[in-house]
Order: sequence, then structure tokens, then C-alpha cells
Amino acid sequence: MALESPSHHRSTGLVDVLDRVLDKGLVIAGDIKVSLAEVELLTIRIRLLVCSLDKAQEIGLDWWRYDRDLSPGSERRAVAEHDELRAQLRQLERKVEALTAVPSKRRR
Repeated sequence: MALESPSHHRSTGLVDVLDRVLDKGLVIAGDIKVSLAEVELLTIRIRLLVCSLDKAQEIGLDWWRYDRDLSPGSERRAVAEHDELRAQLRQLERKVEALTAVPSKRRR
């Protein structure tokens, strides 16, 4: 019979706890208030949610999917948006030129 070392038991316990926290989720909430002479100057609300990505999606907290900087392919989308904006700008510049370039026959 093999004996388990205490460190192996602790690491297995930690893995179990972490697995449970990621599966179920853990919320830590707190407020920090700074007051002077009973006048509140500053309030900081802190909310921390620790869970797996699957759990976050399940409860509707999948904001990273819609964040341009965090979602996959954001760089390609940014380049495409940049190119689209440049094309729109060129089109607007041509329209402005057409409207401001009045032929000399019309001026009389």
C-alpha cells in the first residue's frame, strides 16, 4: 500500500476546491467609502466574480465575446473597419468636391 505525502493531499484538495469554485462560481463584493467630517467624498464598489468561462456564459456574463479588443479576430475586424471608414471618407470627399466645384456657366 502506497502512502500519500501530505503535500500531494493538499494539492489534490486545492484542485478540488478550485474545480468547485470554477464550476459553481464565487462572488466577492465590497464597498470602500472615504468620508471626512461625516461627508462622503468617495465610494468605490468592488465586485469580483470567479468562475469558469462556461459558467459565465451560462449566467449571461460573456461580455468578452462582444469586446472588440478581447474577442478573437478583433485585429482583422479593426483593419476591415479602418478600410471601410477610409472608403466612406473618400466618397464623402468626392461629394464635397462635386458640390463645391460649380462650373463657370452656372456662376453667371
